[in-house]
Amino acid sequence: QNISENNMSAPITKALIYGGKTGWIGGKVATMLKEQGAEVVLAEARCENRADVAKELDDVKPSHVFMAAGITGRPNIDWCEDHKPDTIRTNVIGTLNLADLTNERNIHCTIYATGCIFKYDDAHPLGSGIGFTEEDTPNFDESFYSQTKGYMEPMLKCYPNCMILRVRMPISDDLIHRNFITKIVKYERVVNIPNSMTVLYEMLPASLAMAKKGLTGVYNFCNPGVISHNQCLDLYKKYIDPTYTYKNFTIEEQSKVLKAGRSNNELDSTKLMRDMPEGIVINDILTAVELCMQRMQKNLTEEFGPLPDSLPKEFRKN
Repeated sequence: QNISENNMSAPITKALIYGGKTGWIGGKVATMLKEQGAEVVLAEARCENRADVAKELDDVKPSHVFMAAGITGRPNIDWCEDHKPDTIRTNVIGTLNLADLTNERNIHCTIYATGCIFKYDDAHPLGSGIGFTEEDTPNFDESFYSQTKGYMEPMLKCYPNCMILRVRMPISDDLIHRNFITKIVKYERVVNIPNSMTVLYEMLPASLAMAKKGLTGVYNFCNPGVISHNQCLDLYKKYIDPTYTYKNFTIEEQSKVLKAGRSNNELDSTKLMRDMPEGIVINDILTAVELCMQRMQKNLTEEFGPLPDSLPKEFRKN
């Protein structure tokens, strides 16, 4: 979609954030926007309540809306398998409400969506470097979470005001339970598969720059390239806990302990890098995760004291 056609380029003067009060990514977006001098309003309305959202949009009159509300389940997406109506209410009805109502009012809407709607296949083999593009049709529906996200995307594409960001396995430079690295550090065993991932420290500021530029349509929202679970954990060992050990198991073994399948894929970053506003630095994923671990080392040492002995005990396996 040509940006000049919809001409949504504008400074972010007033941002309304759904998922900003309790959400992980929404909270980070709110903090960044405040630092940039924007007026930030954390949405009160629940996005599934259409009338409430409409009223909120008309009362607040935001220049930009950021949709970061979504159900991922606790402790993980297996929860969605047993809570299908709840999952649909937020991930489908809520997101469509927001897309539709912002479009009616010609407000740019950034949607933090997911790239966990693909899996490696014959045309995109693991290790080939051939990633799925923004035009590819989702081919992964082995979890209810991914199913809902997969049929949402073609609908969201119909709204000319929406920028849909395919986030994958988001990584932050702290030990929050939502951080992909925190999750896999706590697992007894991990699979070892290269994947596209999103380092939030680099990518969230990029999303704000993209919103200001008025970009719309779907974007693979990951750092370029792939990184495997073992590569992530080896960097964790290098910077955070040299005593840490991990064990691998196969996808077949993993499937015995999970209710739902997990998406593994590489997403092509060509379009993202082509349209990226000037001055935004996006590193390849290996560099980005290494820099992230260096920041994490500094953050944790400041918070807890010398590593690894000062780490919270759930992170110490030995």
